[in-house]
Amino acid sequence: MEEENKLPLHGVRVLELGTLLAGPFSGRLLADFGAEVIKVEPPGKSDPMRDWGKKKDGVGLWWPIQSRNKKSITLNLREEEGQAVLKDLVKESDIIIENFRPGTMEKWGLSYEELSEINPGIIMVRTSGFGQTGPYKSRAGFGSVAEAMGGLRYVTGFPDRPPSRIGISIGDTLAALFATIGCLTALHERERSGKGQIVDTAIYEAVFSVMESTVPDYLLTGYLRERMGNILPGVAPSNIYLTQDGTYIVIGANADGVFKRLCEAMGQPELANDPDYATHDARGKNMKELDALIERWTKSLPAKDCLLLLEEHGVPSGMIYSAKEIVEDPHYQDRDMILSVDHPELGDFPMPGIVPKLSRTPGKVNHPGAEKMGKNNDEIYGDLLKYNDHRIEELKERQII
Repeated sequence: MEEENKLPLHGVRVLELGTLLAGPFSGRLLADFGAEVIKVEPPGKSDPMRDWGKKKDGVGLWWPIQSRNKKSITLNLREEEGQAVLKDLVKESDIIIENFRPGTMEKWGLSYEELSEINPGIIMVRTSGFGQTGPYKSRAGFGSVAEAMGGLRYVTGFPDRPPSRIGISIGDTLAALFATIGCLTALHERERSGKGQIVDTAIYEAVFSVMESTVPDYLLTGYLRERMGNILPGVAPSNIYLTQDGTYIVIGANADGVFKRLCEAMGQPELANDPDYATHDARGKNMKELDALIERWTKSLPAKDCLLLLEEHGVPSGMIYSAKEIVEDPHYQDRDMILSVDHPELGDFPMPGIVPKLSRTPGKVNHPGAEKMGKNNDEIYGDLLKYNDHRIEELKERQII
């Protein structure tokens, strides 16, 4: 591969030991940008993600997205012989991703201390519900629990109803994003020190990190942010508004200059100077009345005409998209955000594009992941580790791989 055509993480080898969401999502992000990600599954017991989501012709539709660009091997880490094989792989790798309950790797004789003796440059990315230390470290911790204890569930939903969840596994995804940032940071630092380190990401902490000013609001003013539906406290106008054809649109015009442009789009420029709405604080105090004024206007127009007017005046606004609107939107298509990847069983397979966009060395999706467990066993154990055919067959017979 010519140097200028290499992806940014070309030459970085990752062992992905985790299952389900948080760990494997980090692996997906690294693989998108060229890392060689080797997905490890126990022989005879696949990652449950292979069966999650809707199915087409018996094929799970979530797995090809989560496992794209990855290689697949089988390895039994519960057995000493399997642990020895992993140590051989660690010698040839840069990063380990795992999201087991804390203490599991240590129980298997695969602690960071033991592995770093084999490879001092190894980076271990560890994602768990509550982190590797603290009184809760041994608790089982799914993303749903972390969303609750990180504070997100408490403020999600409407005030007259119980706490709600967001319609995706946001806790796991946030943890994966923070873990990937930590991984790349450690990888960069290693260039200077030559040493690896542990990246310890707790899912509840990843959620808590995006909770804005909720803690100082409470500790310094006694204000406890509650569920408020589609609004944020003190931020107006920023809500959903019904239009003439029964469609809801989102308008965000909470900055003074943008609010002035919204008033002009509504044909009511005088509202921008009304003392009840002229400042951020005033709009926050009078948001209910202001939202009613705006919705009176949006109800007078079809959604398309309303959005066109708002766009002409530079007011942030948009439809509330389902998957149907997403796949039909020309902007998504122009920015390659719906990729079509060849799947060995399903043919053209649509999946989300790569984020972020790099101008010179953008990421790439080469394939939708291994549809069969252990597809790359011969390549990894034979070509990479130089195990001979007899050794590989023995490992298979003993159900180590």
